[in-house]
Amino acid sequence: MNGVGKALSAALRTLRDDLWTTRAAPLPPSVWLRWLPHGLVLLTALGTAIAAADQLVDRYGLGMQYGLLCAALQGVAVGLALWRPVPAWWLSTALTVAAALSARAAMFADPPLGSVQWPWTPPALVAQAVILFLLALRVPGRVSAGALALTLLATWLVQGVLGAPGPYQPTGLFAVSTFAVVLLLGTALRGAREARHQLVEQAGITHEERARRTLLEERNRIARELHDVVAHHMSVISIQAQVAPYLVDDPPDALRENLEGIRQNALEALTELRRVLGVLRSENPDDPYGLGPAAGDGAAPDAPQPTLDRLDGLLDNTRAAGLDIVTAIRGEAPAYPPGVQLSAYRIVQEALSNVLRHAPGAGVRVALTHGPRGLAVEVLNSAPTLPVRPVPGAGHGLLGMRERAVMLGGHLTAHPTLHGGFLVSAFLPKDGTATPPPDDPPPARDLELTFPMPGRGLHPEFDPDLGPASARLPGSGAPARPPTGDDAR
Repeated sequence: MNGVGKALSAALRTLRDDLWTTRAAPLPPSVWLRWLPHGLVLLTALGTAIAAADQLVDRYGLGMQYGLLCAALQGVAVGLALWRPVPAWWLSTALTVAAALSARAAMFADPPLGSVQWPWTPPALVAQAVILFLLALRVPGRVSAGALALTLLATWLVQGVLGAPGPYQPTGLFAVSTFAVVLLLGTALRGAREARHQLVEQAGITHEERARRTLLEERNRIARELHDVVAHHMSVISIQAQVAPYLVDDPPDALRENLEGIRQNALEALTELRRVLGVLRSENPDDPYGLGPAAGDGAAPDAPQPTLDRLDGLLDNTRAAGLDIVTAIRGEAPAYPPGVQLSAYRIVQEALSNVLRHAPGAGVRVALTHGPRGLAVEVLNSAPTLPVRPVPGAGHGLLGMRERAVMLGGHLTAHPTLHGGFLVSAFLPKDGTATPPPDDPPPARDLELTFPMPGRGLHPEFDPDLGPASARLPGSGAPARPPTGDDAR
């Protein structure tokens, strides 16, 4: 009994805290007709007050002042339920009980000529139903159940225990049944609204998790390739340390020991790198680099990572796939680190793959600019000339290109052009110094974006004297020939 008593006491305390409160619980605004529910409730409050005044003054015989006061407070309770449903329920229930007891006393003093509806008058029943519905929309189910239970208890005490003299029409059972149906409807609507809210929150969380997972996958792909580059350097260090003693006549023992230590450390590091590579590539043995099928790739697990020397092969294979590509190269290529060459190759590869997938029939310009601080890569395509078919994919391409550029301290921008094409522009510093992206300058007045037209060869702006697959970049020092006719875009 002690355990049952404690549980009952805790339940009663919880019920008291839930119902004996003036906490605000405003009605959530509607999306399309924000104030329509509020207006309807206020109209219901006005109609309830008018109908209750007629019922309480004429049928119950409570007197003009007392009856009008109770009727006005009944309407106030309905309006109050828009913002504070629990106090509104308390006020409506207390008014109904007070009016019923006052009518009972009046029946003893002056029995009515005809039967009256008691203890719930029709206006009071409607007001209580509206209040319970609004309460169920905004409070937990246990609070709504508690309010219904106390309403049932009050009705039973007034009608079942006390009763009333004279002829009257009992309305307690009908009122309680109506309240239960209304409460279930409000609770169901509240549950549906909360389910939609949770679904939206879960969709947002899922989107964030997908973006985070995509970022990690791209970094994992980049790490696989860079491990190969590091392993190559470690192999070179090991070989140089092994050969160095033979390049010196009668080398001292200390030099031999240091070089041997360098060689052993390089071999151990190389062994660990191979193990790490094995773990990274074991996720997808058929695609060990995680790059997927792309034109000009042809990578195998033991093949060296591509550099800028293999860029011509990539462009030739992409042309064979149906793209019309021109290239533009400025400056003399210095000795870039392997990571810069690998990233530049992959950026061009991914940009061309995106053109094949999303802009069939478009013309493409690939520009490489070798500067004193690093390498600038630009891939620009025109609007597609063939129907674009939906291509399934996770959209990792741009994210992977941007990660490669940022990893080297560079930057990458990708955005549509005014002519319906797309531009990918990246800068890769050769010394690893972080370079902030420049502010976009205003376009030049004489700027024209032109592309080779299908079946017509190169546009006159592209200089055929620069050799096969070469075109002139703006600012290269050669005289510019403005496009004419339909070729100008």
